[in-house]
Amino acid sequence: MPSDRRIVLSSDHAAIALRQAIARHIGAQGWEVVDLGPTTPESTHYPAHGEAAARAVAAGDCALGIILCGTGQGIMMAANKIRGIRCGVCADPFSARMIRQHNDANMLALGARVVGEGLALDIVDAFLNAAFEGGRHAIRVDMISALES
Repeated sequence: MPSDRRIVLSSDHAAIALRQAIARHIGAQGWEVVDLGPTTPESTHYPAHGEAAARAVAAGDCALGIILCGTGQGIMMAANKIRGIRCGVCADPFSARMIRQHNDANMLALGARVVGEGLALDIVDAFLNAAFEGGRHAIRVDMISALES
């Protein structure tokens, strides 16, 4: 399958069930899901999971990534440390759509202790169904990318 339909998912221990629900949901939509786990409830470290998923996106192995932890904040911060990653944490579909359309986000972070499954799936759909608009937004995304230099 081409990498443009591959999506990486990862989480810490707090978000296993929601990550698995998202994997089933987007798999049914034709996405090839690369699930980096974990699968057991033992405590894990969200920075490692955010980094692993972000590296898969940055390397081009996956077109997009969805990462989860309790709030979505910590794992998002870790992912954004990887060059080329633009990840936003969202708790509503409007923000998820906007980070794709205006910020060309290539990763979405969710908080499993913040949003329920139904809302999370709506947020994921908004993220995946939106496309970067370019134009004036491209200038701003270039400005963000320049900060990595």
